[in-house]
Amino acid sequence: MARILVTGATGTVGRKLVDNLLGRGERVVAASRRATAIPGAEARRFDPTGGEPLSRLFQDVDRAYLMVPSGIVEVLDHLMPLIDAAKAAGVKVVLQSVFGVDASDEIPYRKAEIALEQSGLPHVILRPNWFADNFQTYWRDDIRAGTLAVPAADGASSFIDTRDIAASAAAALTSDRFDGRAFNLTGPRAVTYAEAAAILSEVGGRPVRYTPLSDEEFIARLTGAGVPPEYAEFLAAIFHPVREGWTGVVTPDVNTLTGHDPIPLETYAKDNRAAIFG
Repeated sequence: MARILVTGATGTVGRKLVDNLLGRGERVVAASRRATAIPGAEARRFDPTGGEPLSRLFQDVDRAYLMVPSGIVEVLDHLMPLIDAAKAAGVKVVLQSVFGVDASDEIPYRKAEIALEQSGLPHVILRPNWFADNFQTYWRDDIRAGTLAVPAADGASSFIDTRDIAASAAAALTSDRFDGRAFNLTGPRAVTYAEAAAILSEVGGRPVRYTPLSDEEFIARLTGAGVPPEYAEFLAAIFHPVREGWTGVVTPDVNTLTGHDPIPLETYAKDNRAAIFG
């Protein structure tokens, strides 16, 4: 039986994808910086900064899930070598891209998509919207202190639960029905950050207040917490589409891939209450 490579296997999406694939009876190669062991999967080391030859990463696999870990700004520097190595190995690629990058061929993620499209490899492109799980990672400490402070103004996003991203990826990796297509993954409805704060307040049983920030205030908060300035600026920049209303789109693509509707933000918050609020 052939094996599926999952990069970022210990991350927010990757670990859920590994578990989903193992549950389907697939053989999985779980790649991470430290080759962290995951029960049922083969662990392989993959350090995005270099080290092991990429040919070893793709050895004895016929499908691969490729993504960019958080903290990396130079998207093409990370993805292009992976796409080239996948092409050399002749494996099918499911690429985790970003919602909205099809707006311009000059966007780095879109350039990576185009390279994959032109590679001749069987492929599927997944473009998830803002992760619902950000509320338990990036914004958790602020939420626990009673505030949600981001430069979103009144913009809304159709937040997607990473369980739905993993389920969509598993469907794309285990079937050829979706090959050659790109899917824009969203939650079931658009939610403003003020509405999200109200949902969190109800689920957590404590007040959470939304505070809209300017980009400058947001960057200052991040750098004050130790985030590198270039990554803080990157995170601020990606709120521009939110303020413009571009991330409020809702699509049926999760249902198309998985056969079920996406998970609402309310359900995400209830299922992850302990992770969000402690």
